[in-house]
Amino acid sequence: MFTDVARVVRASQLPDSELDDAPLDPAQVVDGTPEVRVLELHGADDLGIGVWQHGAGVSTDVEADEVFVVLSGRATVAVDGGPTLELCPGDVGLLPAGARTTWTVHETLRKIYVVRP
Repeated sequence: MFTDVARVVRASQLPDSELDDAPLDPAQVVDGTPEVRVLELHGADDLGIGVWQHGAGVSTDVEADEVFVVLSGRATVAVDGGPTLELCPGDVGLLPAGARTTWTVHETLRKIYVVRP
């Protein structure tokens, strides 16, 4: 079941304390000490939805199929063998599964994500 109750999450207004710590693997951190936080709204084998926040710093990742909407902050995402994405509030991003990315977060980035693991 996707959800059993209708609700609204004011994701852009949530205090950081409402998001759970989701520490990066130290091997992913390239520069700084970025703090990552998440609020999972839906988790299943075939679909994940939530709020994700990455503090200032640089980290790497290997992506799942994802669509996201940036709520706040600013970042540059370099996709190995692909484009460099400049992200700011209101942007909708798409990432393909397996893409190797480097996230340079200039101002704490908060986004809503939908992933297909």
